[in-house]
Amino acid sequence: MSDNLVQYQVEDHIATITMNDPKTLNAFSTKLKAAMMDALIQAQEDEQVRVIILAGAGGHFSSGGHIGEMLEDGMEGDALANKLNFMVAEAGDVSLKLRDIHKPIIAKLEGAVAGAAMNLALTCDFRVAADNAKFVEAFVNIGLIPDAGGIYLLNQLIGAAKTTELVMLGDKLKAEDMARLDLVNAVVSADELDDHVWALAQRLSALPGKALASMKHMINTHAFMGLNEALDMEVQQQTMLAQTEDFKEGISAFMQKRKPVYQGK
Repeated sequence: MSDNLVQYQVEDHIATITMNDPKTLNAFSTKLKAAMMDALIQAQEDEQVRVIILAGAGGHFSSGGHIGEMLEDGMEGDALANKLNFMVAEAGDVSLKLRDIHKPIIAKLEGAVAGAAMNLALTCDFRVAADNAKFVEAFVNIGLIPDAGGIYLLNQLIGAAKTTELVMLGDKLKAEDMARLDLVNAVVSADELDDHVWALAQRLSALPGKALASMKHMINTHAFMGLNEALDMEVQQQTMLAQTEDFKEGISAFMQKRKPVYQGK
């Protein structure tokens, strides 16, 4: 799939979808997202697949958006805004697909779980984190808002007050911090992660699939009905922010490994 950027395998009715670009810590490039969508559709349509595991290769889940691709058309004029518009919309499509598949999806989280990757994990039905996982809503650090449904999902899961803190301050969180917020279902040692996730997947695969599908449909109806509208708003706001001086300063500082100086412009 797309030069093996995503690996797909099925065993015991469990599909494992692994992001496979370790050199970027599995950053969400356009090619990787396209390959992930193909894999998700394949798992959705395969009647033999009952459970899906979403993972990352190389000891990391994902570092989030692919900054190199974001800047490949330059930072002048509308080029960056158009590129960001496209990339944010793509991330939103993956979030919608994760909810649209009426099979349990487990996010296997280790190492970097940053930005859009954190939000895609929040879209999954179960989240199991290794004790070495590091989470961050990194967007504010480059003058953007969370994409992939971040603000909407956090509001639904932990409420507006804590959401405001996480997205406005952009602090890094450890796996145990996520557990205290009830944003992960379990924290285990890195050595136990594979076995724990596999045991959960096997337990789910032995349950009545049609009942689980109905449960996910009802959860979508009651808890995620506004996700579509939130994703549309993200695209609008992100496109506007891509044209600000603060964003250009934030992304320049990130690339130059220095502290940004924002002017509110």
